[in-house]
Amino acid sequence: MSNGLWFLWVLITVLLLAVIVFLLNKMRHTNKLKEKAEEELETLELKMNSLRLETLEAKLNPHLFKNILNSIQSHTYQAYYTVDKLSNVLNYVLYETNKKAVSLKDEIAFSKDLIEINKVKLSPLFDLRIKINIDEKDSLYEKDLIAPLISVDLIENAFKHTDIQHPEAFISIVFELKNGVFTLTISNRISEKKKLDKQKSGLGLQTLEQRLNLIYGANFTLDKFVEKNTYISVLKIALSEHKNQMLTT
Repeated sequence: MSNGLWFLWVLITVLLLAVIVFLLNKMRHTNKLKEKAEEELETLELKMNSLRLETLEAKLNPHLFKNILNSIQSHTYQAYYTVDKLSNVLNYVLYETNKKAVSLKDEIAFSKDLIEINKVKLSPLFDLRIKINIDEKDSLYEKDLIAPLISVDLIENAFKHTDIQHPEAFISIVFELKNGVFTLTISNRISEKKKLDKQKSGLGLQTLEQRLNLIYGANFTLDKFVEKNTYISVLKIALSEHKNQMLTT
């Protein structure tokens, strides 16, 4: 082999080795960056989870959340079933309430899970009546027209203020959709001692009414009254009218 070819071969070998060393260093650097990015992503996910929990606690009525946890702790024999329903509720609060509106179908499914969670603290003989008078083929049923968590305060009040020890105690919750109007009617027997808490419960309902007014304007009514020992709340939302206004604005 001539000196010229030998020199060229050595030069190519050195260059190849240099390229290999460069690529190895580049890979090591890339791996370090990747590991750092993964660590930062993990930290970010932890922060996001913390923020989600803070958001959850802010969105979900604290008294209701406390009641849910108390129900789980005091009824361990139903823990799995209750935690399953709680998971549904938390998922709804975390992921659906970021929307301006949800479907009536989704809000009712959430309400049913919420009712089941509260139900575990009642006697099996307690008179709990749940009715859904809705034609699921109704075009409004799956339209995003309902403000999320609109039913929470009304359902919470029913379980909070019901005289569960009274032999004639009951809670009735009726969901209806008829002629373009959604109606939620909740009634429950109240006791004399719990009538003292009505002012406290009124704060949540005032907030609800303000929220309804901002969203639906003249397209809703919320009536609350007492007949004998029965407290009755009737929420009506004209979904057809609300939908038409949304289309024209």
